[in-house]
Amino acid sequence: MGEQDRQDDGEIRETVAPAGVGDERVDVWLARVWPDLSRARIQGLIGAGKLSADGAVVRQAKDKPRAGVRYALAMPPPLPAAPLPEAIPLNVVFEDEHLLVIDKPAGMAMHPAPGSMRGTVVNAVLAHCGASLSGIGGVARPGIVHRIDKDTTGLVVVAKSDAAHNGLAALFAKHDLERVYYAITRGAPKERAARIDNVLVRSSEDRRKYVVARDPATTAGKRAITQYWTIETFGQAAGASAGRPAAALIECRLFTGRTHQIRAHLAHLAAPLVGDPLYGKQRAFKAQGPHAEEAVAAVGAFSRQALHAAVLGFRHPLTGKELRFESPLPADMQHLLELLRRL
Repeated sequence: MGEQDRQDDGEIRETVAPAGVGDERVDVWLARVWPDLSRARIQGLIGAGKLSADGAVVRQAKDKPRAGVRYALAMPPPLPAAPLPEAIPLNVVFEDEHLLVIDKPAGMAMHPAPGSMRGTVVNAVLAHCGASLSGIGGVARPGIVHRIDKDTTGLVVVAKSDAAHNGLAALFAKHDLERVYYAITRGAPKERAARIDNVLVRSSEDRRKYVVARDPATTAGKRAITQYWTIETFGQAAGASAGRPAAALIECRLFTGRTHQIRAHLAHLAAPLVGDPLYGKQRAFKAQGPHAEEAVAAVGAFSRQALHAAVLGFRHPLTGKELRFESPLPADMQHLLELLRRL
């Protein structure tokens, strides 16, 4: 594969182009030689003048490698991450030199953004991993390849290196992993189980929301696929929805990973998540029965969308080992279910 020599000013990687190297670009060839480096990372280093061929600087990534020539790639140490490390406790369910799987609490954003610059998963992982982060794209930061909303709880995986980041990104791009969520909804879908396959687009009325496209053929949206099963229904609704279940516990399996996918799909089925401030309907939750008042109060007081990422399964991108993790429902959702079961 080539020699690697650690220097005080960074890492120098060297390799000699073999005979018959072919007619490919030098960045493509080096990405095969060093698969832990992304092609984009190599292109950036070439642009910074960090690649030489027999001592002469290679100026363009599209140049062709020459057989018998020694190529040397200088890799500066990772730059400090812009987000600051914060000693925030993490519920770590798996960790090795490549990956970190955590069980995220409600109220914790995945990464810094306006309004949530501190207290995020990225801030916490920077402190937790310290020097073990080998750098994503030349920056000492964790690689976030998928996200769950700030107020959604459950399992997320974070990359600690470029190689892991690239491998995970490929898995998510192919949807080659298992993701199971549990949701508590107001009302219940008419069909107890179904596969939802449609196109999600931004709402013209509220740009924060995503809705099902009326005419997918003429809309620049993204295909979204969710399989759901109704595990349990609770009581009877009152008012205009009388005769339907008041609430339900739904299992959702994702076959794509669109923004707000489950929230938008369940709202489309007239079963929005309990506590969802964006997709929940504005009318009050109404239920019948001797314990209805208590359940109605609990639903009204639920302070976040009732959604939990319960299962995450995938093949380790570097070791090839099959990994599968489960997270129990958080206490607030368990308590809500207890009250709804009294209906």
